[in-house]
Amino acid sequence: MPTAAVVPIASVASPTIEFIQTSLLPAFDLTPIARSEKLGLLSELDESQVKGCTKCGLCRGRTNTVYAAGDCDARVMFIGEGPGEEEDMTGIPFVGRSGKLLDKMIGAMGLSRDGEASRDGEPSKSIYIANVVKCRPPENRQPSPQETAACSPYLMKQIEWVRPQVIVTLGLPATQLILGLKLPMGQMRGKWHAWRGIKVMPTYHPSYVLRSYNEQTRRAVWSDLQLVMIELGLEISGVSSSPA
Repeated sequence: MPTAAVVPIASVASPTIEFIQTSLLPAFDLTPIARSEKLGLLSELDESQVKGCTKCGLCRGRTNTVYAAGDCDARVMFIGEGPGEEEDMTGIPFVGRSGKLLDKMIGAMGLSRDGEASRDGEPSKSIYIANVVKCRPPENRQPSPQETAACSPYLMKQIEWVRPQVIVTLGLPATQLILGLKLPMGQMRGKWHAWRGIKVMPTYHPSYVLRSYNEQTRRAVWSDLQLVMIELGLEISGVSSSPA
């Protein structure tokens, strides 16, 4: 897996946001993790820690925790901010309107959340999806800094064990968490960043695309995803404009 230099991290005023400091960690080593070991580690984290978590107040309103979906050997990992109503009911990330839009975009990349896993040396055709917080915030609001700080260690372990080639952050909370930058989304999207040696491409959250459903926003997201496709060596000639 190619590595990228870790970019400088901007300072953040509030010392209570513990997750910012994870941006300063060194790059992962390149020692491969066996698929069976990944599956065991990820399953144990979900079963023994996430499902019964009471680290923040979001646990009091949840129906289900929403852990992840996709292939543990995926080369690209999508990170959103938190589950919505349908995700809370099903326990599966990105199954509502924004999830359907994301699936359409992922499909245009030649990938899917349930695509073929890696085998015989061929790269995975699937992706891995997770969120910053595993419980639904009330009224689908953004997670608070305290909620993010409580829940983000689970996400950090997921990234460490999946160890994708590329991370796509969907929206401001996920992007600020991973990059440690307090900048507007428009200044961060469409540019390569890095976290612990993994290349990071920020883009707009599908729910924002649905709220601002215009040609400019849709083209911006598709442009970001095409950069990811180039990085992964995926064919981009089939779709010339935004598929969403």
